[in-house]
Amino acid sequence: MPLSPWSIATAVLLGAVLLGTSRLLRRAAAVGAGYKAKVLASAVFVSGRDPVAVLASDVQADSYFILRFFRTELDAHARRVTVSLFGISPRTAVYRPGLGVALVPTGELPEPKEGPAPEEPPGGGTWPVSHAGPVPEALTRVVESAFAEPSPRKARRTRALLILRDGERLAEKYAPGFGPDMPLCGWSMSKSVLGALVGVAVGEGWLRLEDRRLLEEWSGPGDPRADISLEDLLRMRSGLMFREVYADPLSDVTQMLFALPDAAGHASSRPLRHPPGHFWKYSSGTTNVVSRVLRRALERKGEDYHRFPGKALFGPLGMRSAVFETDARGTFVGSSFLYATARDWARVGQLFLQDGVWEGRRVLPEGWVRFSTTPTSQSPNGCYGAHWWLKLARELGGETEAARCLPPDAFHALGHEGQTLTVIPSRRLVVVRLGLSVRIEAWNHAAFLADLLAAL
Repeated sequence: MPLSPWSIATAVLLGAVLLGTSRLLRRAAAVGAGYKAKVLASAVFVSGRDPVAVLASDVQADSYFILRFFRTELDAHARRVTVSLFGISPRTAVYRPGLGVALVPTGELPEPKEGPAPEEPPGGGTWPVSHAGPVPEALTRVVESAFAEPSPRKARRTRALLILRDGERLAEKYAPGFGPDMPLCGWSMSKSVLGALVGVAVGEGWLRLEDRRLLEEWSGPGDPRADISLEDLLRMRSGLMFREVYADPLSDVTQMLFALPDAAGHASSRPLRHPPGHFWKYSSGTTNVVSRVLRRALERKGEDYHRFPGKALFGPLGMRSAVFETDARGTFVGSSFLYATARDWARVGQLFLQDGVWEGRRVLPEGWVRFSTTPTSQSPNGCYGAHWWLKLARELGGETEAARCLPPDAFHALGHEGQTLTVIPSRRLVVVRLGLSVRIEAWNHAAFLADLLAAL
């Protein structure tokens, strides 16, 4: 989901510089250091980008400028990045092949471990194939407009754009320095993929939507969290207290993603604020609880948790680029840290467009796409399904006339800084846009989709 332009960096970390060494300010500085170390390490060791370019154009862009004061050490041989604020609160991000990058506690470096090799996809050939017909001039103009920079104060920084119709490539374009083979972070688009993995586990009978007492730590006498169902988690109505405030480095979400070694452990430790099933609140913590629930269900069945995404989804779809990063404790950070090429992100959208069937094989259980895209009644105006958005967020033009005119069957995976994966079944379209749109409303996805639909 798109975040505040002041997220993670500026306001409180400036205070950390001024106020120095108090315990709270050390925690705040740790978030800034963790953010810079994690983003830089993943961009270099997962995406294969040049570290100088990443430092200049990513972790110090726009409101992230304060992060230039954080000292950075990159060890290319050890594939490790360490960042600190003048030596305060150092954070280290370590790359593990197949498992991506994880932030590790100070002084604790994980044993060398390689994750699973990419599953070999069935069949062969290049996907998606190009559309055989002529490309309308109006479509070319729309694609070019996505890479234009009409406002210097709200840089779009579109890096990848891919448009499919009927599974064929209508248009594809990349910014300089980026290309079809570069995996990029989907941020909260990762949530929709984790939801698909849960769907596979449900189809196997390893989980049920009505399951309760999901975690041992919720099963003590009188613990009201025992009443949270798997469906409640997927629909963001668990009732768990969790502060999703990115401008506050001491909030749950920033601590979970950039300061603590066990993302799911932090999220699952939170108490209830509302009765389960009655109140909707978007929460990255909730998704990481789902990741822990999935891990424990798979391990009970003797399944390899780290191989499961490749076996269940990435392999069948041919997503060779996909890297689902784990935290330092080995649990997938399902809320935020899946890397894949634009083409592989499009495969996820195409799978949902095809009701969970890929090349004649049912990958998702029958009815899972319908379940995922059925509005959650507790969400505002039915904006959310089950780990998929049914309406665009305000930051992406969601409250504009363009958004109101979109086909009502459209649904979206949305991520920080303008990452979008849109599926429009009635128009047989899948649209992937990846970029670095830091400022609020820098990328108006509703207006772009309206222009695209008018051009086709």
